[in-house]
Amino acid sequence: MFRFIVRRLLLLIPTLFGLSILLFIWLHRLPGGPETAILGERGTPEMRAQIRRNLGLDEPLLIQYGRFMKRLLQFDLGTSISTKREVTTEFLQRFPGTVELTITAMVIAIGIGIPLGYLAARRNGSILDYASVGGSLLGTCIPIFFLAYVLKAIFAESLGWFPAIGRQDSSINATHPTNFFVLDGLMTREWDAAADAIWHLILPGLALASIPLAIIVRITRASVLEVLGEDFVRTAEAKGLTERVVRRRHVLRNAMLPVATSIGLLTGLLLSGAVLTETVFGFSGIGLFLYEAISNRDYPVLQGFILLIAVIFTLVNLAVDVSYSLIDPRVRVR
Repeated sequence: MFRFIVRRLLLLIPTLFGLSILLFIWLHRLPGGPETAILGERGTPEMRAQIRRNLGLDEPLLIQYGRFMKRLLQFDLGTSISTKREVTTEFLQRFPGTVELTITAMVIAIGIGIPLGYLAARRNGSILDYASVGGSLLGTCIPIFFLAYVLKAIFAESLGWFPAIGRQDSSINATHPTNFFVLDGLMTREWDAAADAIWHLILPGLALASIPLAIIVRITRASVLEVLGEDFVRTAEAKGLTERVVRRRHVLRNAMLPVATSIGLLTGLLLSGAVLTETVFGFSGIGLFLYEAISNRDYPVLQGFILLIAVIFTLVNLAVDVSYSLIDPRVRVR
């Protein structure tokens, strides 16, 4: 197990190296440049050239890339062109919001998806089965931004049940030592701040959970149906074991491997930034900041954030692989 984890962590080095090359080339192929975002369309050629010299963008790409890699080895991701703050500081400030939103969405998706997929498989051919399959298909077809706007228009703007924008009401004077607003409210015993932060997570969490929920329902249903047809399940039922024992020890445990894989991949994707959801709800996470960075052609932010997201995605997948041996003892990671 230890050797497997070390090997996977060492694979990060060539992965990030290759990603940094592709990312660097892609960013410098984008139309315009940071000088356009800074000066607008009215900047003179002399002013644009001066900004490019100040940012070192007039030098050959190989030199620019070498300077970037040198800073990267020193854990220096540069400074944001738009905010004038260090990229690492921006990431640490905004990533907690994305983590809270991801956890909310995955709790909704897992809490509803696995039981619904299991019940649909156990009642194969029933109305519940058809409804779950149809609902999951609908969930994957509806664009997230459309669902987000619908939820916002109905429950925030029309009914006023939930806040329409932000992570917390600006009128609340809350303390944020970690920038995890819910956790901060619980740690400092500012219960109103914690409750308000949770309230702000519900609508974007529901919108973001739509596709993971649909995928988890379909994969759970298919996996349980496959396991139900195995000989060891029929043998367990023939022995007179209760449905609860058969469900927990034989069906769910063996059906969870593909479900765990999908959950890990979906979690990694959501942690990479829910750009559309965060933009619609004005939710201050890395997705919204990446959108702003693309609009402003903020190269240091894009380079740093995408590399950090790649590291997080790899670690999430590593955790999924390690969890296999915990779900099913027959699987041993070496």
